[in-house]
Amino acid sequence: MNIAVQIEPTGALSDVDYRWDPDTDILTATLRNGATGKGMSGSVELAGSDGSWVVLDVEAGRIHGVEVAVWPDVRKVATLSPPDAQSASIVVPSRHSQPDVAAVEVDTSLVAEADQAERTIHFKLGVKRPARAIRFARDLLLELDERDRIAGLWLLNVPPFPEDE
Repeated sequence: MNIAVQIEPTGALSDVDYRWDPDTDILTATLRNGATGKGMSGSVELAGSDGSWVVLDVEAGRIHGVEVAVWPDVRKVATLSPPDAQSASIVVPSRHSQPDVAAVEVDTSLVAEADQAERTIHFKLGVKRPARAIRFARDLLLELDERDRIAGLWLLNVPPFPEDE
């Protein structure tokens, strides 16, 4: 997993709007406040070896949304508590070698676990390694390794999947 980011101080954390698409099982989390800054605009696609997809929507270098397009198998655990997290802005810089590239795809192992109610979901990316958590929105955390590369993602307070009508 080799998506490196930068950490910057943040003011107030954005609220998150979750939306389930009941026809496709796609979960979208969108930050309410618009992104400001400099950096990449486009998408960072995290593709699991099992065909799963998590997409980070990046605008002006800031993660503006998360979409789980194809779910990996989700392992349910009795309890799942997010780690303590520092609040900060996450910046996805443009690549110096390819500043106009608006989409990045990374193939990695992608594992998901959730609490029994599936209100807290944790995605682990790549090989297990020490990581620290950064809260970049009220209900979204990124885990970063010692080189500030994305190692995981937490979705908190996820609403239940809509019941069949």
